[in-house]
Amino acid sequence: MCFALYPLYLPQGFPVKKSPAIPPDQIEPDDAALFRAAVGEVKPLAEQNRITPIPSPRKPLLRPSIPPHALPDTLSGGRPAITSDLASVVCSLSRMAGSSIKSFSDSADGDAPDEFLSNGLSRLALRKLRRGNWPVQDRLDLHGLHSDAARKLMQEFLHEAMQRNLRCVLVIHGKGMNSPGGEAVLRKLARHWLTRHPGVMGYCDAPPREGGSGAVMILLKTGRGET
Repeated sequence: MCFALYPLYLPQGFPVKKSPAIPPDQIEPDDAALFRAAVGEVKPLAEQNRITPIPSPRKPLLRPSIPPHALPDTLSGGRPAITSDLASVVCSLSRMAGSSIKSFSDSADGDAPDEFLSNGLSRLALRKLRRGNWPVQDRLDLHGLHSDAARKLMQEFLHEAMQRNLRCVLVIHGKGMNSPGGEAVLRKLARHWLTRHPGVMGYCDAPPREGGSGAVMILLKTGRGET
């Protein structure tokens, strides 16, 4: 016959009497001998088998707060101090920006020449341009535009043309017949801008079929170094 042992469940709050601990001097010799026989010989743990306890992490040190007036300008919200090197760079950029703006300014001294050739370029290139050796690859019409709008469009047009490696383009600026006093202001400004543009190798009046003196044919530099 088999008997199953089940754990004894006591109701919550049921008083349980604990046995008092027996002082070592009151343990019977037979009980001590029985305990030693059950445990056997006890040896201390070897050094490599011991587990070294991991020390608890230290609390971070609290840094003393720094008053705002003691911080440098870059940390306290002020403007950073400009060093001498930075100041020289800023001045150089300002000069470059100023020269770029001046090259496409609204003012032009004297009359714009009917034709232009950059330094070091043979007159043969200008004759080829007049004869139409280079076909017009793109056109820009500035008719009726204010000088500011015309300047911006012309800058963008020339920049894009050079990015596309175009050789010859045409800009229509008009003859100024409808301008106050009949003065061709836009024609004068447009050609003045061209003489100061680093990518323009030369220009001349367009042929009659392309607008004559109311338009200008422009020879541009290309990445292939053609002349």
